[in-house]
Amino acid sequence: MEKKPELTLDIEIEDLVRHYPLSAGFLTTKGVRCIRCGEPVWGTLGKLLEDDRIENPSQLLDELKRYLADREKS
Repeated sequence: MEKKPELTLDIEIEDLVRHYPLSAGFLTTKGVRCIRCGEPVWGTLGKLLEDDRIENPSQLLDELKRYLADREKS
């Protein structure tokens, strides 16, 4: 079984979607371009957030981590 990469701003979008599929829906609700709609998105999560003009990428990453942790508990 492949180990999940650490969830940081440096994670590649491809790895993010593969290992943390719930992240796509969460990010869409936060105004980040839809990465599950078929539009090719390359690069890192940090670059995506920068391109989409997210004001505080680190804060959004923390929210994403909490969201995913809550979903894993359920």
